[in-house]
Amino acid sequence: MSDKKRGKNEPPPPIIVKKVTVVAGGHHGGAWKVAYADFVTAMMAFFLLLWLLGATTEKQRKGIADYFTPTLVKMKDSSAGSANGLLGGSSITDVDNYPNRAGQTGTKAMTIPRDATGGPKEGSGNIKRMARMKQRLEQKLAASEKLQRLARQVRMIDTTEGIRIDLVDDANFSMFMLGTTVLTPDANQLLKVIADTVHDENGGLTIRGHTDALPWRRGGGNNWSLSAGRAEATRQAMLRAGIAENRFFRIEGVADRELLVRDNPHDPRNRRISILMTR
Repeated sequence: MSDKKRGKNEPPPPIIVKKVTVVAGGHHGGAWKVAYADFVTAMMAFFLLLWLLGATTEKQRKGIADYFTPTLVKMKDSSAGSANGLLGGSSITDVDNYPNRAGQTGTKAMTIPRDATGGPKEGSGNIKRMARMKQRLEQKLAASEKLQRLARQVRMIDTTEGIRIDLVDDANFSMFMLGTTVLTPDANQLLKVIADTVHDENGGLTIRGHTDALPWRRGGGNNWSLSAGRAEATRQAMLRAGIAENRFFRIEGVADRELLVRDNPHDPRNRRISILMTR
């Protein structure tokens, strides 16, 4: 209202001042919450690790370590359970070649809580069974000069799933005729020995076929069907050798997806048959 319209005795209108305060982020932006959440997560993982170390045996810890490796069928010179000798393999509780092998002797276990059910004796039956099977297989392979030459193709390894027997090709030996599912005479003889070895042992059998990465000619076939067909041919050979039908759990073909010699996919040693006898 102008001075002309306002009376002489009326006071002037009040002046209102509005103060605005701008706070950026509020409580330092909340970044501390993210840091605190990371800290709590790390502490939870740390205490979980301490619990696992205290509640498991040496064999179980090595089984967990093998589970997180890229594959259980790595080369002998870079994996656990590798050794030289007649069968080219040994227990996963032996000293491995990993960078953290210091102290991994496989003979001592950490302290087990009183209320835990584990202990150093857990899994000892499987180790004894493997030693018994290995001794029996060595005796059968030593029965003739021909089988002695084939012994280098056999590897027996104790895995977390059970005892695995690998029958591996090389430059001088092949389980099957080239590009087919037809067993060679030497392979048939070798499978008879394997069947005799596992015949009296308990446990189901899983047979897995592997191939190398050599390409097929156009229209000639593929490694998937070839590896599965070779696993089935192995099963049939073991059936003829006296293994009961209900012993077989699975027949698998994995083509060239689980290479034994990863640096050379065309290496003949990548062609192999794995016979796993579960616990």
